[in-house]
Formats: sequence, structure tokens, C-alpha cells
Amino acid sequence: MSGGVTMARSSFNRRKDAIEDIFGIYIDCERVGGYKYYIGNPEALDEDTLQNWMLSTLSVNNIISESRSLHDRIMLESIPSSCECLRMVIDAMKKNVLICFTYQKYSSSTVKEAVVEPYLVKLFHRRWYLICRYPETKEFRTFSFDRMLSVEPTSIRFKMDECFDANQYFNECFGIVKDDGTPLEHVVLRAYQNEQYYLRDLPMHHSQKVVKRGEDFIDYEYDLCPTLDFLGYLLSRGSYVQVLEPQWVADKIKEMHFDAMKRYEKEENS
Repeated sequence: MSGGVTMARSSFNRRKDAIEDIFGIYIDCERVGGYKYYIGNPEALDEDTLQNWMLSTLSVNNIISESRSLHDRIMLESIPSSCECLRMVIDAMKKNVLICFTYQKYSSSTVKEAVVEPYLVKLFHRRWYLICRYPETKEFRTFSFDRMLSVEPTSIRFKMDECFDANQYFNECFGIVKDDGTPLEHVVLRAYQNEQYYLRDLPMHHSQKVVKRGEDFIDYEYDLCPTLDFLGYLLSRGSYVQVLEPQWVADKIKEMHFDAMKRYEKEENS
């Protein structure tokens, strides 16, 4: 990467320290055998980690920056969330201080205020979400950034639960919905046509495994809570995905398809 130019040890160490500070990736040295350097925590580059996402984003940004002449031929998806709100929440997470924010639900005309402990943020389907805990009840809640009207950090410090693990918190979730009463289920889907390959290349959940291969389908199994966001995704795949089990999930998808069909029938008859 240096083009064959020798790098001063001080410059190398500055870059090495910057990589650890920015990405949380530390570089170790194997002094025996000629000072070979290696990544000391390779697990940080797993698919679902923040470090991997940052490195992938940086790589894409570099590719696009080097191709500015093609700016009108490279199209990206926008994320309609306030960067300022996100910045303040992350800053409060670093300092472990409570935040105060106002928000308004889609289904309500009332603006509410909440003072919470910011535990983590999650990006899902082009939206940023805050997962936080109420200091009095210790109850966890999820809020979408695009429904927040204002965010202010406080000077009140809080202590995070030492047993809290963000990955474990969402381990049984498809997306962002959690603790809505939906039980953990063993779900088996049959994917047809190109959908079988889409799921193979971009798994819906970390528990995804191939159960059976047919002439024009692949069966995948999952262990997760089939919440509304999961059902909504299956519904969006139309006839390319069929739920084989459990039966109540298959019935629910069938019901949602039927309700959609009735809406179209009403429009045709009106």
C-alpha cells in the first residue's frame, strides 16, 4: 500500500494506533521470525460487527470518491434520519449519561417526552433505532430516530448493566421488534426460483440453515421470533416464499395475503 516506500516506525505506530482507536481493531507483532504483524482480534471482522460495517462503508466510499466522474451513474439509498440526533445519542453513550428527547408516534398527534439510558443504536431497513432503558423501571424500549423531534443530553450519569450484550439482546430477533409476546419458533421456509439464491447469498438471520434442496426450491430453517417485521418481510416476497412450519405462521401469512387481495377487490368493485 505504501508503493514500496519505507514507512518510518513513528508513522506506522500512529496509523496502527488510529486503526485501533477508530475501528477497534488492534494490530499485534510476532517478533520471532522477522517482525510479522497480524490482526490481534480477527473476530472484529465478522459479518455482523460494527468494525466490518465501517470498513465496508469506508471501502465503498473510497471507490466512489475515486469515481466522481460517474457521480450521475452511481445511485445510493438515503437514510432519512437526523445525523445530529444520532451524533448526540452516540456522544451520550460514550459518556454514559441520560438523554432527554421528544417524539411523536405515527398514530398519535401527541408529542411525548422521555428521559432514558441510551444503550445502543441499530440500523435496520434504512432507519436508525435507539434501544434504551428507563432508569426507574429498568424496562427496555425501542424508538425510531425519524420520529424524534429533539434530543438533548443531560449531566446525569448512569451505570450500564454489566451483563448486557447487544448481540445477545437481538439474538432471537429478525429486525427491531422485541418483547412483543411472540414466542421463539423453529421456522422452515421454502424459497422458489431466484429467491432461493437471494437467501443463500444474503441470509435473513444468523440461524439460517439449508434443510433440503429440490429441483426448483431450497428449504431454509430458522430459530427466531416471527414478529410483525419478519412477517412483513415474508409478505413482501409474495409467492416466492412459502412457510412450511409452524402452522400458525403459515396461517398468518395466508391471512395477510388474503387481506391484501380483498383491498384490491374493493378497489375494482368501487
